[in-house]
Amino acid sequence: MNIEKDHNRGYYYIQEENIEKEPIQPHNRLLDDVYNGVGCNKLNVYDWLSPVKDEKETGDNLVEVRFKNTHKGIFNNDTGLILKQGDLVAVEASPGHDIGVVSLVGGLVKKQCCKYKDTNYKKIYRKARPTDIEKWKEARRLEYPTMLKARVLARELNLNMKIGDVEYQGDKTKAIFYYIADERVDFRQLIKRMAEEFKIRIEMRQIGARQEAGAIGGIGPCGKALCCSKWLSNFTSVSTNTARLQELSLNPQKLAGQCGKLKCCLNFEAKVYEDARKKLPDRRVVLETEDGFAYYQKSDILSGVYWYSSEPHSTVNMVPIKVDRVKEIISLNKKGVKADSLIEDISAPLEDFSPIVGQDSLTRFDKPKKSKKNAAKRKRNTKPEGNKNGANSNRNKSNSNEQKANQGRKFNNEKKRHNHSNSSNKSNQKPTNKSVNKPNRKAEDKPKSNSSQSENK
Repeated sequence: MNIEKDHNRGYYYIQEENIEKEPIQPHNRLLDDVYNGVGCNKLNVYDWLSPVKDEKETGDNLVEVRFKNTHKGIFNNDTGLILKQGDLVAVEASPGHDIGVVSLVGGLVKKQCCKYKDTNYKKIYRKARPTDIEKWKEARRLEYPTMLKARVLARELNLNMKIGDVEYQGDKTKAIFYYIADERVDFRQLIKRMAEEFKIRIEMRQIGARQEAGAIGGIGPCGKALCCSKWLSNFTSVSTNTARLQELSLNPQKLAGQCGKLKCCLNFEAKVYEDARKKLPDRRVVLETEDGFAYYQKSDILSGVYWYSSEPHSTVNMVPIKVDRVKEIISLNKKGVKADSLIEDISAPLEDFSPIVGQDSLTRFDKPKKSKKNAAKRKRNTKPEGNKNGANSNRNKSNSNEQKANQGRKFNNEKKRHNHSNSSNKSNQKPTNKSVNKPNRKAEDKPKSNSSQSENK
């Protein structure tokens, strides 16, 4: 037998020899509820004795077979068939025969026998033939429309009940109708109507809201699959006392599951809290200190810490105190001695979670984020090439201006020397024609002054 999946349509297929490939309707949950290794099934059993091959541990020819939903049983392999997990077999039923899947073989079946009260095990007839499998698949296809029709008949008879699921027998001669009802229901007339409509033998089984939620499945508020649909098969009663024991807020929206009842997981840690409460002192005792009285407000049971305040009906100035310190203060008060203070041994902080097994941070592979301040500083320090060229041009301009200034200074110094030499010559030589020499001096001096001005500019 081969199990294949069409990823486009989400259907599973059973492929046998001489049988055409045919899609299974998703609402029947055929292979997810029946076959090992496909989907998540709480009826799967891990055979931890499979690596150990001991001929003596044969299990006395006992084989565990499972059917739809939580229907499961142990059968006797009298004919000595060689069976393994996942084989389809035809087993004894009342009346006729049924088709199931082998879930466990070998010595581990003896361990499973303690779960079943009936020791009169039925027989395994044979391995399922192609005709048996074809008839079984036809019966599976009828389950969903049969359930819808049965709901219509129950509504016509005004019965206060809900039909949640239908399971056909492998030979298509009998069907089990699972229903939910808050009160006792007289469904004799309904059975007559269904027998006339479906032409089969009818069996009615009442289930609770938790069994219905387990059959439907879903995701809980914890983010995981529902316990009732994954592994939980025995449903124990849950009361509000378990929530009070764990000091949870009595909010029905938070305490109720998808079935509308209290969550089954409230019972998982109830015994742990019971054992922890036995070690805690009485909360009603008022602590006496030199500063005054201390009244109990709240507690953390698992960590062993009490919170006290100075007022009985107020949570102002609450102080956490270890349980050992509370017991010490109570013993001192019984002796008539008042404690110095409540915060004597609370200098050390409370213990917090620390990774013991070597868990690392989830962000250890993330790249560090670069701050904007550092990026701005880098931009200031690193200037582009265009700015460098502009700075060089400015430097060249400043150098040319300095050269021009130095040339002007040299020219002024030479002019002063020339004027000084002319004045000395004039003093030594006497002028003959003053009228002629004056205009000549003015004509000579004017262009010199203009040229010096222009050069200075």
